[in-house]
Amino acid sequence: MVRVAMVVTNACAPDPRVLRHAVWMQEAGYRVTVHAFDREEGHPMSENHRGVRVMRYRVGRVPYGGTVSTYRGIRRFLRVVERTLANDPPALVYCHDADTLRVGIAMKKTHNVPFVFDMHDLQHTWVRYAAPQSNLRALASRRLKQRMLQRAAEAAVIITSSQQVKTEGRRGFVEWLAHHGLEGHSVENRPLPPFGERKVEPLTDWTVGYLGRVRDLKSFELLIEAVKALPPAQRPKIRLAGDGTAASRVRAMLMDEVERGTLEAEVTGAFTQSELPELIETIDVMYAMYAPLRGNILQGALPVKMFDAAAQGVPSVVNHDCLMGDVAVEEGLGTTAPWGDANAIGEALLRVKETVVELGATGERERQRWLEAMKPVMDGLQ
Repeated sequence: MVRVAMVVTNACAPDPRVLRHAVWMQEAGYRVTVHAFDREEGHPMSENHRGVRVMRYRVGRVPYGGTVSTYRGIRRFLRVVERTLANDPPALVYCHDADTLRVGIAMKKTHNVPFVFDMHDLQHTWVRYAAPQSNLRALASRRLKQRMLQRAAEAAVIITSSQQVKTEGRRGFVEWLAHHGLEGHSVENRPLPPFGERKVEPLTDWTVGYLGRVRDLKSFELLIEAVKALPPAQRPKIRLAGDGTAASRVRAMLMDEVERGTLEAEVTGAFTQSELPELIETIDVMYAMYAPLRGNILQGALPVKMFDAAAQGVPSVVNHDCLMGDVAVEEGLGTTAPWGDANAIGEALLRVKETVVELGATGERERQRWLEAMKPVMDGLQ
């Protein structure tokens, strides 16, 4: 059986996009191994997911974020993966995100192995996230972008996660790549059926949820302001579930408000993908707003949580004036609000609290898109 090596710099525990594409590859008749980086050294070294082997590497505990120690840790992981693959080369390397491209380049150069680049987002923008005004970080971001574009040009095919949805609308990552002379194929992060229980319209009390990685304090400061801007009798409960670099500070902020009696909140930590449907069943509106200072937001990022929520009938409130807003409005998945306007966000939350939405296009459509994009590559592996 033809072997495929996927590479990702997280623990894949889980990474739904990585596992989804790995399973599609396995179902197409290939033997797939995901080479993943267990930065926190807390996951099984080897695991089987629907016929896909997830092989996790430990090279010392490494923090998430844009620190020097993060990048050094990633380099150590990638060097080990390169040596592993060089000892027994696969037929194809599948690089998830820009930081794994060096493995694809190395295997192509030394063993003539083709590689696929799956650009989940614009990874070079992350380095600016902690200090967007920093000239040093801006320089580092430009260099990472240029290196990514040079390496991506060597890929057999580029897959990414968004594209423009209307002629005069905001651009997605396919258009961003085209602007830089590269062809990309959009495969969005939409869930596959079966889905969890669908939303039931709230009788009186209602809940706004944020379920996922907690990275940005400002998003939650805005949410708290938005809820407090509503009349007390109309305020929703806030449901937060997830971990991340800002999780402890956001938890503290919410608990301070609860102690003051200004709002009601429930906060829990990380959850598994199998637990997500039950969490969505507890909320009436998904909050999916992000600081636009990260290039990803204005240049085409689509929040997975918007699609996951819609699969169970739950509407989302997302950023205005960007692609996610276009998708939410065009497909009727929720509504938008301008970043930074707490009153407008509160009104948007209130406006959709009783709305039940329908996710028309699911992961089944994305699977067909992926198969079409991958066909030339897979034909060459036969």
